[in-house]
Order: sequence, then C-alpha cells, then structure tokens
Amino acid sequence: MTSSAIYGCLGLTLTEAEKRFFGESDPWGFIIFARNIDNPDQVRALTDEFRAVVGWNAPILIDQEGGRVARLRPPHWRSYPPGRRYGDIYATSPSDGLTAARLGAQLIALELRDVGVDVDCLPVLDVPVPGAHDVIGDRAYGETPETVSALARAAMEGVLTGGVLPIIKHIPGHGRAGVDSHEKLPIVDTDRKTLSATDFAPFAALADAPLAMTAHVIYSAIDGANPATTSPTVISEIIRDEIGFSGALMSDDLSMKALGGSFEERTKASLDAGCDLVLHCNGDMEEMEAVAKEARTLSSTSLARADQALAMRTDPERVDLEDLIHRFSSLVSL
Repeated sequence: MTSSAIYGCLGLTLTEAEKRFFGESDPWGFIIFARNIDNPDQVRALTDEFRAVVGWNAPILIDQEGGRVARLRPPHWRSYPPGRRYGDIYATSPSDGLTAARLGAQLIALELRDVGVDVDCLPVLDVPVPGAHDVIGDRAYGETPETVSALARAAMEGVLTGGVLPIIKHIPGHGRAGVDSHEKLPIVDTDRKTLSATDFAPFAALADAPLAMTAHVIYSAIDGANPATTSPTVISEIIRDEIGFSGALMSDDLSMKALGGSFEERTKASLDAGCDLVLHCNGDMEEMEAVAKEARTLSSTSLARADQALAMRTDPERVDLEDLIHRFSSLVSL
C-alpha cells in the first residue's frame, strides 16, 4: 500500500540499495534536485527508474520556479526569470504580466513533462514584507496579496496547461519570516487579523489548487509552540477552515533545520498535525529509513485528496512551441 512519503535519491541513477528501499517502502512520489540532473536522456531514464521500482505512474516533483530556484538549467534547458519579473511587468501592464506568467509556467511544464517530471513546486504565494529574510525575496510575484494572487493564478493555469501539477507554497505564508527556515525556525509575531488580510489571502484565492506545501514557520498568534507543518491548530483552523484548502497537503522538506527532533518524530508530528504527505529531499538513506518508520499508509481521506490531485494530471495541450517561445520572449527578455 502506498505510503505518505515523498523521497529523493543521491545521484544520477538509483543504487541497488535505493531500489530495494523504494520498492519496500512504496512512497507516494519522488523529488529530484540538481544532483540528480545531467542531461535530458539521463533524467528520463531516472524518472523511468523511479516509477519502475514502485510499479505505477508515481508523481515526480521538482523545484523549477525560475530565477535562483531552478534545477533544470542551460545548456539543456531554458532559463526563466524569478517571479518578481512578472510582477514588474504586471505593474506596467496587468494583462502582459498575467500572460507572461502563464506562458512562462506553461513552457517550464512542457520541459518537465519531456523528461518525465509531472509535479512542480510552483507557484510561490508568499507575500514578502520589508525586513524579512531574502529566502523568499524575488521568488515572490509582488508585495501585495492582490498581485501575488493574480500572477500565481496565471502561473497555476500555465503549469496545468503544460500537463504538470502545481504545488502552492508555502502555506499559510512564509513572507514575513525573519530567518531562512532551511537553517533556523522562523517565528512570526504578527496579529491574526493582519495575517488573514495579507499572508493568508493568496492561499485563499488559490484554495482550489490540487497540492500545497506547508511553511516551517511559527505564527505565535495562532500556535506559539509549533510551526505550521506540525501544528494541528494551524492546519485545521487556518489551512483547512479559514483558507479553505481541500487538496493534498504536504510538508516542506523534513530535513530542514527549522524542525527539531528525530526524523521519526518529525514525520509523526507532521502527519499527526494533518499533513497528508511528508517530503524528505536529500536522499540520505539513514534519514529516509527513519522517516519510513513513521510514514503510514495513506488514510482514506488523504488517499482521496491525493487521488483527486493526480486526476488533474493531463496530457499537455498541443501547441506551436516556437510560437509559444516567441510570444513569451516578446514579453520577457530571457
């Protein structure tokens, strides 16, 4: 039975040990990073390997936003701007900004599908504020909920048109974090009314997304002890109720230093809090084995959410690729 975990691997191909582990633990999906990427043929072979060891068309994820967060890079793949570039265009011409965001996401999706990747950790819905850590920075589409919501919706539509599932992140909002959650646990002390009007608003606007990734952030006005990922209060009261997100909810990477405790404890806390899926990215076998001890077969509710998300995987719309690239380039200088 499929477990609630998503794993990475160490290299360009799967080792025999990885094949055994994935076959026995039966994760819901996989994620690839720059360390797993050399050229298109190699990536296709790797994504085929992943699916062969679990025996089904398991989802394969990637962080391909554009800008500094891009795993597929030249010379084999095109370079795309960060989200803020679309926001700059939108500020001058909303229609051009929306078109650029949609086309850019569609082009990214087409490149992903070409190598067997069918889930992208995009769009970023975080709303940065002055003085926040630059971990979000120009990855954000803009500095207002309205701009972020509009451009994120366009990007989500583009990803889906390209045959790839989007993941909205980092729910319910990472924009106010004063530290990088890869390194430390951010604590946001903003009042709930302000959070609802700003940070949470883009997620509410895109609550129909198939998948969402949590923020490893404490919101002291809601739960002063636990980051969103491991907070039953944040997941139930904010993500599910106030925001209205009904899709499959996954943790951000369990190996990030914002989380404390063993990997067994991190996994259990995330799932007990209400995450449907847990994400472990670095391919460390010892850590993955610890995650697997607490990862569980998807509950009926989580399975229904995950299946509903996967049902949105479709073949890419047939397009004239050169025309698509030309239209995009006329709006955004690559």
